[in-house]
Amino acid sequence: MKAKQEAFPLHIKISFKKLFDHYRSVLESDSKFGKDRAREVLKLEKEYPELSEGFDEEADLAGYTEQIDFLLADIFNEALTLNEIKVATTPFQTVVFKATQRYKNILKQAGKDFTPELVNFDEKYFYIMGCSIILNAYYGYKIDFKRPFYYNIPDAGGTVRNYRVIYNGDFMDVEKTDKAVEITQEDVDELMENFENIEIWKEKFPEEGWIFKGFVIANLFDVTTDVSISDFKSHLLRHESEAGDLGKDMETIFRTIFNLKDLKMGFSDFNEEDGTFERILYKNVNSYILDDKDSEVCSDALCDASFYTLFKKHELYCVTNTQKYHTLYPNNVLYKKLLDQNIKSALFAAIVDEGKVLGVLELVSPTVNGLNTINANKLKDVMPFLIDSVVRSKEQAENELELVIQEECTSIHSSVHWKFKREAKRYLSSLAKGEPSYFREIVFNDVYPLYGQIDVKGSSTARNDATKKDLVLQLNHVQKIIEKIHAIEKLPIYEHIAFRINKYLEDLNEELQVDSERQVLTFLRKEIIPLFTHLSKKSETLKELIQKYQDLIDTATGLIYKHRKDYDDSVMLINKRMASILDKKQIEAQQMYPHYFERFKTDGVEHNLYIGEAITKTKSFNKVYLYNLRLWQLQVMCEMENNYYKLKERLPVAMDVASMILSFNSSLSLRFRMDEKRFDVDGTYNARYEVVKKRVDKAFIKGTEERITQAGKITIVYSQKEDEEEYLKYISFLQDQKKLDTDVEILELEDLQGVTGLKAIRVSVLYVNETSDQQKEYYTYDDLMSQISS
Repeated sequence: MKAKQEAFPLHIKISFKKLFDHYRSVLESDSKFGKDRAREVLKLEKEYPELSEGFDEEADLAGYTEQIDFLLADIFNEALTLNEIKVATTPFQTVVFKATQRYKNILKQAGKDFTPELVNFDEKYFYIMGCSIILNAYYGYKIDFKRPFYYNIPDAGGTVRNYRVIYNGDFMDVEKTDKAVEITQEDVDELMENFENIEIWKEKFPEEGWIFKGFVIANLFDVTTDVSISDFKSHLLRHESEAGDLGKDMETIFRTIFNLKDLKMGFSDFNEEDGTFERILYKNVNSYILDDKDSEVCSDALCDASFYTLFKKHELYCVTNTQKYHTLYPNNVLYKKLLDQNIKSALFAAIVDEGKVLGVLELVSPTVNGLNTINANKLKDVMPFLIDSVVRSKEQAENELELVIQEECTSIHSSVHWKFKREAKRYLSSLAKGEPSYFREIVFNDVYPLYGQIDVKGSSTARNDATKKDLVLQLNHVQKIIEKIHAIEKLPIYEHIAFRINKYLEDLNEELQVDSERQVLTFLRKEIIPLFTHLSKKSETLKELIQKYQDLIDTATGLIYKHRKDYDDSVMLINKRMASILDKKQIEAQQMYPHYFERFKTDGVEHNLYIGEAITKTKSFNKVYLYNLRLWQLQVMCEMENNYYKLKERLPVAMDVASMILSFNSSLSLRFRMDEKRFDVDGTYNARYEVVKKRVDKAFIKGTEERITQAGKITIVYSQKEDEEEYLKYISFLQDQKKLDTDVEILELEDLQGVTGLKAIRVSVLYVNETSDQQKEYYTYDDLMSQISS
């Protein structure tokens, strides 16, 4: 093989001097056999001094094959030549002057025209790695340039195998030439700030200004499975936002993991409610269990053994030889179905989360024993990631389904479903009798409302800040490309475009205006995109540069979606966690006493509760259930606060939340509005409650500019003295339970539009930390923030 022809800061001389030096040191050892071997090797140096002096050309080595084999015999043990993948070479080059038989076999399978090249190793990085050898080996600077090096080499079947390369540089020296420039600490500092600027590196390290004298040992390790699992995880993360898509590459990844080029992947979605397999979740993936059907009852689609293994034991079910098993069990529906599809071996894995089957992964092959109980163990490494992905896809699909239901119909809470059913029966009965009828509005009179929210503080500011950062990031990318284009093609128009970009950046740095995003997007769409499209056709260099930029862009919006994604993901995680706690706690609360419940996700989570005689079928209501629900609500808000601050450190964007409860002393009427398909309070007086609910969290303490809601505190807004007394009792109870602190404030609120006389109780939440010895420590919000920042 020939060496690469790229520029390099080192002149390469293949020399064995360092190895001879090693054997000279062996003569001083106590090992008889070692000394004998050292003497024989050193005879070789005397007879062939050129082995020490070094060779400039690869061709010069050809006449020394026997001598080099003898010299490297300890490094290349003949007993391991079929096992180890090892070569003697030069740094980051393709010159190989000694290799194990296994390495030769791997290259032979790849084809005679195949030349292995390091992955993601361009000319610039190649040069800088040469400089790193000088900095470390000659100057002794401990600078970590290391990153994993890989070769991708196809095997005889065409499957690309991944080999990680580990270099051993024990047998090399670096020498200075007259062309070399002395490197100072100031030079090193400058280089550390300019890794990407290859011109600075070439200035400090002129081409072939140094001599590499020696050789390196490269050990290769087959890490195909590890890389495939990593690709598997990355693939799932890339596609997690696309419900109904596992991605086209997943089958290829499984083929690599199992080393089966004919393997195919399928998936059957499980509908627990109907007990059926469906083609719902991943529409782009086949189902070999369903074959040509859209759905089928699970017990009918599977045989007894596979159904029991997958659904009861939650274990893998493997069919190694379909033809053999079908002959033994001709009435087995699963074996027949597989054989009809020319499947000779198959592996089925139940996707199980919290004890529930969500679906079945299907791996199939037309090869007998291709899939078996031995290689089935490879699934254990990827199943946790696949389960997480299916759970997310299920949740997203459910959310989409719920959205459709809410748009077309409504989400009717189970506590009031009975009344809708009763009215529907009355309506149908009247129609059956031929009487004129209509579906009457549903009204619940004399019910008590409870309202609560845990709201993200400063969400608008955080959203605007994320938008501004993305716009600045994108404009900076465009600016760099324009500068490089201008360097190639010096047209005044490029200076004009650069000027306009700078103007946009200056405006953004001052303040994000209402139409800033629209202006930048219009500029990019109308001027930059057509320009880049034109330039991509003119030059391969520009095409590659522009393609890297386009890879950063969200195709739907035409904008970079990085910081806003972090913001959106943070709000989504907050909402998801808070809503999950509220929903779980609601199940317990409904068992205490039935009541109407609804929640909404905005920049935080809001919830409405209504309790009263009208909501239950039986006459069993007593105000003690109202008091119980108020206490329950306060307890849940404390728990949501604690859960949020455990989640906070893992959020892409750190944000605070503030919790508020609105206590309304009087009962009111709740009406289901058929035209809007939602519940609303009824009557003018009752509307006052809705006004307070919408505005109170932004209210100030009377006579100040301090918001009534604060991070780390729960605010309870009320208007009647008896409400104050009631909640102070609950607070005292929760203080005793170490859920609330002792800093209770009684505050007056500024007047809202049409609403006066509101007051608030504000108290700090205690955040719990369980130490390793199961002792509990309690923190206020300020304590917690100090601990997090430290």
